[in-house]
Amino acid sequence: MVDYTPPAKKSLVGPIILGTLAFVGLAVAAFVAFVVLRYLVVQTTWFVPLLVVAGKTLLLLAGLLIFIAYILLADRKIWAAVQLRRGPNVVGPFGLLQSFADFLKFVLKEPVVPASADKVLFLLAPLLTCVLALAAWAVIPVNAGWAIADINVGVLYIFAISSLGVYGIIIGGWASNSKYPFLGALRSAAQMVSYEVSIGFVIITVLMIVGSLNLTDIVIAQQDKGIANMLGVPWFTMLNWFFIPLFPMFVIFFISALAETNRPPFDLPEAESELVAGFMSEYGSTPYLLFMLGEYVAIMTMCALTVILFLGGWTPPLAIAPFTWVPGVVWFVLKVCVVFFGFAMVKAMVPRYRYDQLMRLGWKVFLPLSLAAVVIVAGVLQITGWYR
Repeated sequence: MVDYTPPAKKSLVGPIILGTLAFVGLAVAAFVAFVVLRYLVVQTTWFVPLLVVAGKTLLLLAGLLIFIAYILLADRKIWAAVQLRRGPNVVGPFGLLQSFADFLKFVLKEPVVPASADKVLFLLAPLLTCVLALAAWAVIPVNAGWAIADINVGVLYIFAISSLGVYGIIIGGWASNSKYPFLGALRSAAQMVSYEVSIGFVIITVLMIVGSLNLTDIVIAQQDKGIANMLGVPWFTMLNWFFIPLFPMFVIFFISALAETNRPPFDLPEAESELVAGFMSEYGSTPYLLFMLGEYVAIMTMCALTVILFLGGWTPPLAIAPFTWVPGVVWFVLKVCVVFFGFAMVKAMVPRYRYDQLMRLGWKVFLPLSLAAVVIVAGVLQITGWYR
C-alpha cells in the first residue's frame, strides 16, 4: 500500500486579515478625500471654477475626438466616391467603426524607435504636436458662451499655438536621424511659415472691420451689421457674413489653410514619391497616431476659424423660424462639415504642386494680394465709415 497524506488545509486567517486591512484603508482614504474635497469646495474660491473648467475641457475633448473619428471616415469616403470606389465599409454598419478599429490597431502595436534616433525627442515630438493642436480649441466658441476661455486675444492665441505646432514636426524629423524625415521637416517648416504670413494679413482685414480680437465678437459682428442691414432685410443674416465683402480674402484663407495643415495639393512635407512619408517615415504605432491626430485636429481648427471669421460662426443663414429653432452648435458643426467637404474635394481632385510652385504661390501671389487687401480695406473703412 502507498501511504497517502492528505494536503494540509490552507488557513483563511491571512486572506481575511488582508481583506479587512484593504477595506479599512479604502474607507480611510475615502473619508480623507471627502474631508479634503468638502474643505476645498466650502473654504476656497478657486476649486469650483477649476472643476467647471476641467469638466468643460473633458467634454470638449471627448466630443472633438469622436467628431474627428467620423471626419476621418468621411475624408476616406469622399475620396473613394470621387474615384468610384466604396471606401471603408466592413467594420461596423457602413464602415462607421473603421476609425475606432484603426485606433485600436495603432495603440496595440509596439512602438519601434530607431537605434540611431534621439529617443527622448523622437517620442516627445508627436506628443508636442498633438497637445498643441488640441490646446488651440480652448478659445474657440462653438456657440454663444460655449468656450472654455473666451479671452479678448483669442485670435492671437490661436495664431501663436498654430505657429508653435511646426516645432513638433521639426523635432520629429531631426530626432529620426534619417535624411528623408529631416528633408520633410525642413519642407514643412518653410511651408508653414510662408503661409502663416498670408493667413495673418487675411485675419487683419477681418479684425479691422470688427475692431476686436475676441472670436465671439467676430461672430456677433456678423449678426448685427452688414449688407443685410444696409438693404433693410436684417433677417437675411447670411448677407452679413464676411465671406461676401471679403471674398478674395476668404479664398486666400481657404487655400492658405490647406498649405498650413499640409493637406493636398500642398502635402509636400510627406510626399510619397519624393520623401516616402516625410517627417513621419520612421514613426509607427502610437507616435504615428499622435502625429496624424494632431494633423486632423489642426485641420478642424482651420475649418472652425474659417466658419468664425467668414461664415457667421453659430448664426443661422436666416434669422427666422424654423432656422432659429436649430441650436447654434448644430449650425456651427454643419458649417465646419461644409468647409471640410471643400478640403476633402480638393484632396481628391487637385494634383500635387511642385515645391517651387508652392513657395511662389505663397510669397509672390498671396503675400502681395493680402497686403494690398489690408490697405484697401483700411481705406474703405476710413472713407465710408462702414461697420462703425
